[in-house]
Amino acid sequence: MIPADIAWMLMATALVLLMTPGVAFFYGGMVPVRSVISTKFQSFACMGVVGLIWAVCGYSLVFSEGNIFIGGFDYLMLSNVGVDPNASYGPTIPHVLFMLFQATFAIITPALITGAVAERVRFKAWLIIMALWSLCVYVPVAHWVWGPGGWIAKMGGLDFAGGLVVHMTSGFAALVAAIMLGNRAGFKPEENNSFSVLMVWLGATFLWFGWFGFNAGSALGANGLAAYAAGTTFFAAATSMTIWMICDWVIGGKPTAVGAAVGAVAGLVAITPAAGYVSLQAALIIGVVAAVGCYFAARLVKHTLKTDDTVDVFACHGVGGMIGTILTAVFASTAINPAGADGLLFGGVDLFRANVIGALVVVGYTGVVTAVIFKLVGLITPVRVSQSEEKSGLDMTQHGERAFALR
Repeated sequence: MIPADIAWMLMATALVLLMTPGVAFFYGGMVPVRSVISTKFQSFACMGVVGLIWAVCGYSLVFSEGNIFIGGFDYLMLSNVGVDPNASYGPTIPHVLFMLFQATFAIITPALITGAVAERVRFKAWLIIMALWSLCVYVPVAHWVWGPGGWIAKMGGLDFAGGLVVHMTSGFAALVAAIMLGNRAGFKPEENNSFSVLMVWLGATFLWFGWFGFNAGSALGANGLAAYAAGTTFFAAATSMTIWMICDWVIGGKPTAVGAAVGAVAGLVAITPAAGYVSLQAALIIGVVAAVGCYFAARLVKHTLKTDDTVDVFACHGVGGMIGTILTAVFASTAINPAGADGLLFGGVDLFRANVIGALVVVGYTGVVTAVIFKLVGLITPVRVSQSEEKSGLDMTQHGERAFALR
């Protein structure tokens, strides 16, 4: 084991865990004050429920030997997970540290979905959906991409830090959830109901800061690849944020602070699968494509399709994750990371084929399973709140609390 690697991975794990509260603040600032607690609590709850699931069986089903679709039970209840390194995963750090790092990815993924169902999902129903979704969507897809013998990995697909596993699953699940729940009462795409732009920016700050752990930490060591992934992460986000502001200015007439924050997140999402495989120059291109693609996807969903994806989860994470996954297969280079593969730009047709097929299957699988889960949970308990509860706000009707004491 290497002490510097252990120290960095402890920090990276803490940084990624910080991203879930970041999601809570980011989403919480974009809803009316009557549902701020509810929106934030749906994300925070993932830290408990998904963390427990990860310990009981999630980690084992992703990272132990199984078949091409799902892992086995070698690490059930975290058995055989200790101080000694795992030769296959993080050979210079304790196995328990690798497991904890991966737990933070499992936790944030369903938390990302909550922004699409804000102000209208019952908390009890969400807890059940979150647990089932983590087991039935996140766990299998993570095994396909990162687990031993997963079919996407065997096919040659590359996903450095979660474009397929985290962002495409959560993004496309968010679109399905928003459609199945229906729009909020009085939904008007052109209205900005953000409770606090400052809270949005606090969340965006946590996310951008934490994303260095997300991407650079996926190098699994304090090494040059981690530094390089940090560089691609920063410049993709900076580029996407700038281009989004320009789009806002040209099309909307004014550059908005919330739009800039969303633009930065879109760039962070898109670079995630590519961070350790592409050049710094490619990261700039990915940032541009992500900003334009996600910006117009958000407008399409809300203004054209009239679908209430409350905080543009699908546009940022679904579309952004898809863009990043495909462009990884275009710009990846073994000159950057010999452990990767050459993308289409360097003659690597196999990588491009693998990532495209993997992305299409993940979209289809995520959409179908998410719809089934929502339907099944609806048979057990109501999923959507009543109109009167929605009007009163979910903070009081679901939790009996207010964000601020009004005197």
